[in-house]
Amino acid sequence: MYLREMDDPSEDSRPGQPGVVKKIFLTVSQRYQTFLDTTVPHLALRWISTLVMIVLFLVRVLYLQGWYIVTYALGIYHLNLFIAFLTPKIDPALEELGEEDLADQEFRPFIRRLPEFKFWYAATRAVVIAITCTFFEFFDIPVFWPILVMYFIVLFIITMKRQIKHMIRYRYLPFTYGKQKYRGKDESSDVMKS
Repeated sequence: MYLREMDDPSEDSRPGQPGVVKKIFLTVSQRYQTFLDTTVPHLALRWISTLVMIVLFLVRVLYLQGWYIVTYALGIYHLNLFIAFLTPKIDPALEELGEEDLADQEFRPFIRRLPEFKFWYAATRAVVIAITCTFFEFFDIPVFWPILVMYFIVLFIITMKRQIKHMIRYRYLPFTYGKQKYRGKDESSDVMKS
């Protein structure tokens, strides 16, 4: 009886032991995470690949003459991601300043609400979903696309104007260009020439 239980094929389905399907999903998710981890230092290559995917999506939409709602939704989603990328994690408008001036506050580095890698990942995933939607007629809702384009342009201008005013008011710049270098005093100018 004991030997028969050991040879039982249903032994893999015992609680606590992963099944075959779970092992496959675990292996796939680990390989996917490894791929994502290897792409982290390749900033330019990641964004170039995403831009190529966006261009391919736009070419497909223009060629098929449809899926304008999907394109509009993708544009709005990318605009929301971009605003989150430009916004600081701790919003200075929500902090209590009391009677102190902003200039008297201690220096805090700019930390984004949405880090660059998560911005890229969400934008790329959205493009893949949008491309997938173009293969289904259900998502091809007939609309007058010039109205969508005008509405998106107006929304973009209003949103960016508000964001730029916020940046100017609270004196932060969301872009950095590497480590800042400081120069010391030029010692040759202090030496008296005879």
